[in-house]
Amino acid sequence: VQLQAFGGGLVQAGGSLRLSCAASGRTFSIRTMGWFRQAPGKEREFVAAINWSGGSAYYADSVKGRFTISRDNAKNTKYLQMNSLKPEDTAVYYCAASNLLLQRGTVDYWGQGTQVTVSS
Repeated sequence: VQLQAFGGGLVQAGGSLRLSCAASGRTFSIRTMGWFRQAPGKEREFVAAINWSGGSAYYADSVKGRFTISRDNAKNTKYLQMNSLKPEDTAVYYCAASNLLLQRGTVDYWGQGTQVTVSS
């Protein structure tokens, strides 16, 4: 499975960005897909996940109500819409996929990171 992330950039606090992650290869093995992030000097942390076939979405408490994860199965692509961004959301965001439950930290595939910077 290969994951390719798009999006990211620089935005002012309160603004919005959308990240995309396209999956290719043996996608039939994927059960959940989503995003992690890593800020400078901090550990990588879970952000959001969604079941590959649709349905339930899962979010870190820090992003609930501001971020929305969605899918386009026809394109094997997931999206992370980030609204009301805060400076503390600044991090490298990584697309990830799991054959099990991504929201429990089980990651089988990583995409490249994309930088999100929120200025105050």
